[in-house]
Amino acid sequence: MDKTALVVIDMINTYDHKDAELLIPSAAEVVPVLTGLIRRARERDASVVYVNDNFGEWRSHHGELLDKALAGPHADLVEPLRPDDASLFVLKARHSIFFDTPLEYLLRQQGIERLVLCGQVTEQCVLYSSLDAHIRHFDVVVPRDAVAHIHPDLADAALRMMERNMGARVCDSDELWA
Repeated sequence: MDKTALVVIDMINTYDHKDAELLIPSAAEVVPVLTGLIRRARERDASVVYVNDNFGEWRSHHGELLDKALAGPHADLVEPLRPDDASLFVLKARHSIFFDTPLEYLLRQQGIERLVLCGQVTEQCVLYSSLDAHIRHFDVVVPRDAVAHIHPDLADAALRMMERNMGARVCDSDELWA
C-alpha cells in the first residue's frame, strides 16, 4: 500500500457555513466509516493526508483550524478524525485539493500513484478533486460510503461522473484493503 494515500477532504470543520445543516446528517453517517478507513490505512503504513479548506483564515495553520473545530458545537464530527503526528496536512482555499496547493509535489515526492478520496462534499470538493487527480494521472478510488453530501441526487450524479468520465473506482469502503 506504499503507493496509496488516503486523502481526507475538509473534515476538520466547524460546520458554521452555508448548507451546513444539510451536510451535518450525511457527515455524521460517514465519520465512523472514515475512522475505520484512517485506522486501516495507518495499520498498512499508507500515507494519510488531510487536505482542508482554510475557511478564509489566512493567518492560521492546521492546528488552529483543528482547535477551532474541536471547540465548536460539532466537535463530535471532528474528534474521531483527529490527525495524528504521522498525518500530513495541506491547507486549500478552493474546492480542489490541488488548486494552488503543494499537494501534487508532496504526493510525487512520496511516490504515490493511487488516491483514495474521502470526506466532504461529494458533489463539490470531492468531485473537483477527483477531476484534478485524474488529469494529473493518479489512480482515483472513491469509497461511496466515506463521502458526505449536501444534496443526495447531486452526490449520486457526481459519483457516476467520477466513475464514468474520470475513470475513478467507486466502491464501498470495506472493499479497500480487504
